[in-house]
Amino acid sequence: MRVEYINPFVESAFNILKELVGDNITRGEIFLKASSQPVLGVTAIVGLTGDVEGRVLFDMSTKTAISIASIMNGEELKELDELAKATITELANMITAQAVTKLSELGFKFDLTPPTIITGNKMEITDFEVEALIVPMELEHGKLEINVALRERN
Repeated sequence: MRVEYINPFVESAFNILKELVGDNITRGEIFLKASSQPVLGVTAIVGLTGDVEGRVLFDMSTKTAISIASIMNGEELKELDELAKATITELANMITAQAVTKLSELGFKFDLTPPTIITGNKMEITDFEVEALIVPMELEHGKLEINVALRERN
């Protein structure tokens, strides 16, 4: 996977999170995960197809998701209810849309699937044909991992 696919997602996530939650955000070191990886509890998945195909995951704990959703909605949410899930879905949509716009400016063409939320403990995502690059981001409200698994279409 080429780094030029990853950077727009990292930049977009950093900029949007900074704007929406105003956190002191630090980016961790990018690392590679094998084909099967556990999720942290709340994961928004966006599929991409076009010149490059694959998916992007925005993975966080339930506590982090509730905190981010509370800030974005301007009210304290107590649980991962429908409003919180819809808010995390919108966050994933915003980050992905901005990243794909940047990639389009570089000449890549994509179509996106609507974000899907997966919640639960001890769940795993398995990608048999492509490894995932993980970009951890530390926020005051917890950790968010951007998990990108893309490959060039043959």
